[in-house]
Amino acid sequence: MMRDAFAFVDWRRMALVAAPLLAALAAVPFVAGSYFVHVLTVGLYYTILAASWNLLAGMTGQFSLAQQTFATIGAYTTGLIARYFELPIWVGMSAGVVVAGGLGYLLGRIVLHMRAIYLAIATWAFAETIHILITAAYPITRGELGLSVPALYPGEHPSLYYYTFLALTAVCVLGMYVMVKSPLGYFMRAIKDDELRAQTLGIDTTRVKVLVFTVTSAIAGLAGVFYAHFSIVLSPQMADFNSEMAKLIIMVVLGGLGSFAGPLIAAAPIQIVLTFLQRYGEWDMVFFALIVIVLMRTYMGGLAALAAAAYQKLRSAGVKPAPT
Repeated sequence: MMRDAFAFVDWRRMALVAAPLLAALAAVPFVAGSYFVHVLTVGLYYTILAASWNLLAGMTGQFSLAQQTFATIGAYTTGLIARYFELPIWVGMSAGVVVAGGLGYLLGRIVLHMRAIYLAIATWAFAETIHILITAAYPITRGELGLSVPALYPGEHPSLYYYTFLALTAVCVLGMYVMVKSPLGYFMRAIKDDELRAQTLGIDTTRVKVLVFTVTSAIAGLAGVFYAHFSIVLSPQMADFNSEMAKLIIMVVLGGLGSFAGPLIAAAPIQIVLTFLQRYGEWDMVFFALIVIVLMRTYMGGLAALAAAAYQKLRSAGVKPAPT
């Protein structure tokens, strides 16, 4: 299915968009303080999670509520291996991705025959089970006290972590873009639009849904293992539905659910805004809610629709009337 996927990508157009954007992002540590670089690094982590969840929910129509849980599984796998076994750090990181992807495959086989609210409830139940397990298994996971994880780099180097997450984000986004532009991407959109019709057209919908669920779970696990060695201390808060999964949903919906560019546009800015609104205590969510309401009232398609409308206006303003 993915054998000829790269042939469907317009590499020239993608390079024209990605090159200046990556160049601008690469320059951030030279013009910004270490705190802002740290916040933006966390924003890149959420960009990966939001983009992967959008691949599943926005483009395949499978509304899972466990995306942050697979990041937590990846993070705790590498953290526990580092704590209890004397193995190289890359072994734990690799194991985190494999475990997250493997559990994603098993969960997908169990729940992806469900639809709509039933799938959401089933994945939410899985997410809450993992959250409770991490919290309750104090002798192993350290519970609310936090699990100490070795740092990826010795010493404090915000720029090193930033560039690591920037490269990781670029690789993950590229992989997801290839998926969307490949025949698999067409199958995903067909399933979202009308699963029964997709089946009549010969698409193995179960296979496609399980494949996408497994891939997005592994991507979340990959983000989680890097985040674990970046944050150094893990807590069950990482798997909390009310704060983490809700944040991902807001990022995707505000960016533009089903739009590939949406989560990429919205995730990091939303994380930055939420971070700086924390100074207002409980009022931070009030301010943020007002922003969400205004944007959704104006552009239901999110920031992606807003950017597309602005681009069309600029093009219209730049078109000169033909000479008579």
